[in-house]
Amino acid sequence: MRVGSLWGIDVHVNLLFLLLLGLYFVAGVLEKGLLIFALVLWHELAHTMAARLLAVRVIDVEILPFGGVARLGGEMSVQPGKEIAVALAGPAANLFLVGLAMGLKNYGFWSAELGPFFIQTNLMLAFFNLLPALPLDGGRILRALLSLQVGLAEATLLAARLGQVIAVGVACLGVVGVLHRTVGLDVVVIALFVLYAATKEKNLAPYLFVRHLAYKKEELVQAGVLPAEQLVARADVPVKEIVRLFVPQKFFIILLLDRQLATLGQVNEVQVVDALFNYGLEYPVGSLLKPKI
Repeated sequence: MRVGSLWGIDVHVNLLFLLLLGLYFVAGVLEKGLLIFALVLWHELAHTMAARLLAVRVIDVEILPFGGVARLGGEMSVQPGKEIAVALAGPAANLFLVGLAMGLKNYGFWSAELGPFFIQTNLMLAFFNLLPALPLDGGRILRALLSLQVGLAEATLLAARLGQVIAVGVACLGVVGVLHRTVGLDVVVIALFVLYAATKEKNLAPYLFVRHLAYKKEELVQAGVLPAEQLVARADVPVKEIVRLFVPQKFFIILLLDRQLATLGQVNEVQVVDALFNYGLEYPVGSLLKPKI
């Protein structure tokens, strides 16, 4: 549900977050729910400001039960350095407010009722979002780091699966806590939403893989210079087996061998990616050589 815009960025509130506010209203602590809304919005605006500084497109912001999501241009996911910087901006903004609140307390600016809750909520938003699991900020950092080793698609799957595992674990512990009256139902709601969002991220992995491949040619043009990696493959191997090994911020040269392991020649990743889009997944990489094999 759209609630307005800030600096030209549409702000949406997820219906489950409204349900969470409803729970706070029923419990008689609506002011705390509204404070959470403000802090989550602050967290997401920090992401959007970092993205804008790094020339990443900002589409909109959605406030969710566990935090929020700043929907950014797809180019960020294929640029690990930018993804890490933008992901860290949210938790850093919350930790800044913790330091500010503690400083103001020393000068008498403090509420005995809301002050501790303000600090607790900021710490929770910062450290919960740093858990290494998609769709949380820590999961985006983990994906960015893993993508340099295993590629974007595999890194997305690993981080999303970890998100699913963590969400199920928190949900189970939350149910036990509700039964023993040690935590509220909001913990279970948040965990279930993280599970949903992690599953959605997992399903997006093939789409991100295609986007990553489409971006590979631009990567060299924009960087000017990239470190090179060499792969060795038989000429009859389909291009799908080659492209799955491509990772961001490296340029690949593929040495082709025949069945007797004699050298036939070499191709580069631009040729392989073009072949994938033009001829399909099963196109033999050796067919890129002239004369064709």
